[in-house]
Amino acid sequence: MNKIIVLALFLTTVFNATSQNWLTDLDEAKQVASENNQKIILVFQGSDWCAPCIKLDREIWSTTEFKTYADDNYVMLQADFPRKKKNALAEAQQKKNNKLAETYNKNGYFPFVVILDDSGNVLGEMGYLKISPSEYINKINSFLK
Repeated sequence: MNKIIVLALFLTTVFNATSQNWLTDLDEAKQVASENNQKIILVFQGSDWCAPCIKLDREIWSTTEFKTYADDNYVMLQADFPRKKKNALAEAQQKKNNKLAETYNKNGYFPFVVILDDSGNVLGEMGYLKISPSEYINKINSFLK
């Protein structure tokens, strides 16, 4: 019984330590970025229908390398646009995401990654790239110069 409890605590700690902290509100993201002297990575995705979005999540956002770097350097902001009814967002969140899209993704690209400063000004834009997490980090950081 003790082994099960220890294992459960260990797994909880590991998953919490490696989970990406995604925000879903621009104002909150700007506040956190300002307080921590960080940039914002705004990700437009279709989590349940967009194959490149799913690949970007699996190959970059979900990697330990990216998550570790992002925790210290970026505020992660997600604007998801699921299509399946079972994954539908709350109406208030959908309105926030629509407003983000009107401002930062007028062409409706998915996935679309926008690098913002703490005031919400665009520093750079990109999408899915078949590169390593470290190369993706370098690409993002190239917009910060």
